Amino acid sequence: MNGGEREALEQAAVRIRKYHERQAAKSWQFTEADGTTLGQRVTPLERVGMYVPGGLAAYPSSVLMNAIPARIAGVRELIMCVPTPDGKSNPLVLAAAAIAEVDRVFTIGGAQAIAALAYGTQTIPQVDKIVGPGNAWVVAAKRRVYGTVGIDMISGPTEILVICDGSTEPDWIAMDLFSQAEHHETSQAILVSPDKAFLERVDESIGRLLAGMPRAEIIEKSLARRGALIKVKTSTRRVTSPTGLLPSTWSSHSPNQKKWLKKIRHAGAIFLGRYSSEALGDYCAGPNHVLPTSRTARFFLAVGGVRLPEALEHHRHIAQRGAEKTGQARHDTRE
Repeated sequence: MNGGEREALEQAAVRIRKYHERQAAKSWQFTEADGTTLGQRVTPLERVGMYVPGGLAAYPSSVLMNAIPARIAGVRELIMCVPTPDGKSNPLVLAAAAIAEVDRVFTIGGAQAIAALAYGTQTIPQVDKIVGPGNAWVVAAKRRVYGTVGIDMISGPTEILVICDGSTEPDWIAMDLFSQAEHHETSQAILVSPDKAFLERVDESIGRLLAGMPRAEIIEKSLARRGALIKVKTSTRRVTSPTGLLPSTWSSHSPNQKKWLKKIRHAGAIFLGRYSSEALGDYCAGPNHVLPTSRTARFFLAVGGVRLPEALEHHRHIAQRGAEKTGQARHDTRE
């Protein structure tokens, strides 16, 4: 690994840490007039398992995105599992693990890694929660072990919906679509615009730029199977409706960004403005890129982040007067 690569990882880590420090839940309590004290205590999880994809490509950013929030939350021990195709470890992934202060790394991938983290083996310790993205087998395994351990979410293929009025350079839009399509042939990249001529220019850019992409074959399959360039009369109604498209990533290249921010109700991440490229915002701006997909943004988290690995305790100290008052209410409800 060269100095530039290490510096890039360190800069990304600083920005991710700065953003997620604002997400940490706080302990609090209050005392009522009768002396009853109620409150919430936030405590970190003891041990968290982190899955990092590595079968088709290396994702050092996923290490930072999962490990840094865990460290901010105060998790005691962080265990990482990552596949190593042909027995070769990726130096950037290991460097990211070191920067994020991962405690132990095991070179194992797939559903078996999830099982090992959930139940423990002679080598891999059992964890309290499993976080991180993965392929369909990994996601199915996380769904299966939920209840034995906690999980962050059920993530499907990555998605991006780009909305553009036609004023952005078509090559830029094509690269935004590529940024998600390159992950897997099941990824989905959609462009919506009221400008038919602009859609045609983007289509030309896709054809011209595709050959120069390192993962051109995957991008081509993804766009052919699940991609779309959609002309609409107005891009402000259906795509922002609660029953409309709900992708993990929204990208708006249209004027009046504040209007769009108010209209978009459900999303994993929102990118506003032509300079807010998906690749930049997803990897080093600071917000997390482990996002709800497949319309699950309706109920998973708020926009822009991942829940820190913490446990909540709701505590109470009920004074005598409070016990008399609430006791009578409890008797009256007879539940």
